[in-house]
Amino acid sequence: MSALSDIRFIAFDLDGTLLDSVPDLADAADKTMQALGRPGVTVEQVTTWIGNGADILIGRALSRSLEVDPDLDPALHREARQLFDRFYAEGGHQKSALYPGVKATLAAFHQAGIPMAIVTNKPAQFVPHLLEEHDIAQYFVDVIGGDTFPLKKPDPFALNWLLDKHQLRAEQMLMVGDSRNDILAAKAAACYVVGLTYGYNYGQPISASEPDIVLDHFSQLTEVVTLGS
Repeated sequence: MSALSDIRFIAFDLDGTLLDSVPDLADAADKTMQALGRPGVTVEQVTTWIGNGADILIGRALSRSLEVDPDLDPALHREARQLFDRFYAEGGHQKSALYPGVKATLAAFHQAGIPMAIVTNKPAQFVPHLLEEHDIAQYFVDVIGGDTFPLKKPDPFALNWLLDKHQLRAEQMLMVGDSRNDILAAKAAACYVVGLTYGYNYGQPISASEPDIVLDHFSQLTEVVTLGS
């Protein structure tokens, strides 16, 4: 396994990387479709539809396809998104859970003095509560949601913003994620990227997006990033 010796900052995706959130997302999407009198959706379907933010998730659910129907009624799309946000908030994220090793690994990086950030396409309004709920909020110096900036992953805007804010060279930052959006954003920002195999990547292997390093378990990150010194 390759090791990176000069990492000064780590940016993490959230859903599918730190948090297995698909059961709650699927519940909210299913309730949304049923409230609109449409066929319900399954966890298996939603697992392949997430990663590009809530608007596209709902567009895919309405289209029942990874490709959003270009003829989808914008008013229906807006109504569905509002319903989804309501159902997702009302659900209280009760079915979401951290992946094995996440908390201990974040604590180790924090103890080693490595600053960390969240860079997710999830709507920003939901992120702080989730981090608090799972007792990991204290590890992050920046929390960037899908609507924090005008552009979201795979655009590198958020990563470039972090590089600028923390006065880092690209090779000093590592992005950790589970989908091609994470890999593409990191490559566009010229920073290192780890792809995790266990998350949500539209049913495709993460290795197909050619991250610098592929890991099966979150805790293996401590073997990739040199701690101390």
